[in-house]
Amino acid sequence: MRLFQRTMAEAYFPGGTLDDVLRLVIQEIIAHGDRIVPTKGEADEISGVLLEISNPRARLSRTETRGKIFSSLGELCWYLARTNALGFIRYYIEPYVDFADGDVIFGGYGPRLFDWRGINQINNVIEILRSKSPSRKAVVQLFDANDLIEEHNDVPCTCTLQFMNRHDKLHMFVYMRSNDAHWGLPHDVFCFTMLQEIVARSLEIELGPYKHLVGSLHLYTKHLRAAKRFLKEGWQPTPAVMPPMPLGNPWPAIELLLHAESEIRIRGAVEDADVKRLDPYWADLVRLLEVYRAKEDSDLGRMIAVRGRISSDVYFPFIDRAIRKLEVSRPPLP
Repeated sequence: MRLFQRTMAEAYFPGGTLDDVLRLVIQEIIAHGDRIVPTKGEADEISGVLLEISNPRARLSRTETRGKIFSSLGELCWYLARTNALGFIRYYIEPYVDFADGDVIFGGYGPRLFDWRGINQINNVIEILRSKSPSRKAVVQLFDANDLIEEHNDVPCTCTLQFMNRHDKLHMFVYMRSNDAHWGLPHDVFCFTMLQEIVARSLEIELGPYKHLVGSLHLYTKHLRAAKRFLKEGWQPTPAVMPPMPLGNPWPAIELLLHAESEIRIRGAVEDADVKRLDPYWADLVRLLEVYRAKEDSDLGRMIAVRGRISSDVYFPFIDRAIRKLEVSRPPLP
């Protein structure tokens, strides 16, 4: 069943959820993509593509193959921590090691978002929209002309992020020069719509739609089998809509989230008293990081215990899937 009837000439993919647009673009690339052979391997491509998600909180795929909540949350924390350190992101996404220049990811977004040549670009767009809400200048630049001067293993795929206040709703427009439809797109949508909601809460306005424009949207041949498995899972009847971010200034809670993330990743645990200081929305994100650590440690009991402290049931399918995988992988008792 197709939610949207499209002709081959169209390059606009609207949907209410991440899964809606993922299915549409993967179907289109498989059916009508042009073969290219870029640096990272053979792929099929469609170009000049616009994706629109009407409900940015539906940023989580419910499928077995693309439900990447732990790595997506880890990547968001990497951005918010204002770092491009390989060791941080490798803990969540091992393939980043292939794109490192030494111990850093040259194109890492964190420093570019929050300290690019001394400019906190996210704070800058918040102040622009706070002082002049109709402004069209609230733009963050991630790709830079200097990125083309020397060879690096990674340069930003994202060129710009634009935030626009219309009718007291924050619209977000992302332009990417290149986007991997199977691997990168779910992570990008999660991280960017979370930034959208963080900025919206900072401005005390509601979320508007999320629009994602891509120059080259492609599917690598090495991912084709996994992409077809994703399509075979069918339409997900219940969208994984995250609860609304709490009203008010989100930045103090973000600092506590980042402290907890560091404690969990480096020490293996965070003090429960620190988590209890947070609103349930933010505490749930810390608990997800705890679940991921327990999964990495093969600690099934801890995974189950942490699940019991999660407030929102939207996260249960992701946790339960991780628990089932760990149960299957464990050797039987003698």
